[in-house]
Amino acid sequence: MEVVSRSRLMLFTGRANPDLATEVAELLGAPLGKLEVSTFANGEIYVRPTQSVRGADCFVLQSHCEPINDHIMEQLITIDALRRASARRITAVMPFYGYSRQDKKVLPREPISARLVGDLFMTAGADRLVSVDLHSGQLQGFVTKPFDHLTALPIITDYLRERISGPVTIISPDAGGVKRAEKYARRLDASVAVVYKRREAELHNVSAALDITGDVEGKHAVIVDDMIDTAGTVVNAAELVRAKGAQSVRIAATHAIFSGNAIDRIKNAPVDEVIVTNTLPVSDDVANLDTIQVLSIAPIVAEALQAIFMDSSVSEIFLGDNA
Repeated sequence: MEVVSRSRLMLFTGRANPDLATEVAELLGAPLGKLEVSTFANGEIYVRPTQSVRGADCFVLQSHCEPINDHIMEQLITIDALRRASARRITAVMPFYGYSRQDKKVLPREPISARLVGDLFMTAGADRLVSVDLHSGQLQGFVTKPFDHLTALPIITDYLRERISGPVTIISPDAGGVKRAEKYARRLDASVAVVYKRREAELHNVSAALDITGDVEGKHAVIVDDMIDTAGTVVNAAELVRAKGAQSVRIAATHAIFSGNAIDRIKNAPVDEVIVTNTLPVSDDVANLDTIQVLSIAPIVAEALQAIFMDSSVSEIFLGDNA
């Protein structure tokens, strides 16, 4: 991808997901910026750009993966260092936005940590945020600066279109994901079904799939979600859908967190395929499993960063599906 510059575009990355950053840099035709990154004996993180960034349009790409707090802090420190080094504009690129599920109060005295993370990036000096498939679109309103919301939907639907022949039902594993399922359905000319899920507010990562609304019998079922964490929600949904007579069952999610026993659950689940992207690093052992397909988000991220650099439309890339 050729970048015609009116100023300098510089892409930096932390230690969370260097493979994705390298791929994005290659597509942009811009080498990764040089950083000195280290950790003191007491755990404090040190970051220093080793080249001039004065007047540059800087993008700092960091996936918020385990250890998530260290990687968020590393990105914040990088942004602070670039700001103090006179960068013209700084864009924080977080393919996965940490703490995004803590976007509202469910119980008394709960924090809204997603808002706190946004405030931290504003304080550090970010002029713009970029993320992929937020857990909730309302997160864009948590910050006072522009927030570009990208989506893996085009990449995943293109892949599904090549793999599936026949009637398709897109399934949301809970009521909150219906809008996402409808977007997939429009692209694949499919019907939509919804799983009724019950979750106890006091218990994290625990849910039960009780019933399904919609027709799945004899159809190719695709369960779509924004993330797979412990895999409990999507595997419970897959078992229910299979019991209802689906011809095949696939799971598609943007963010492959894969915490705890997620991989064991997936291995034992009645699914034909699990499709994820590399917004978070996926180990080779997991990526090489027969049922798991990892798609690269790099082309979409690179195209969006080029649009931001050139002050052109990001929404046009996604035909409005990133709203």
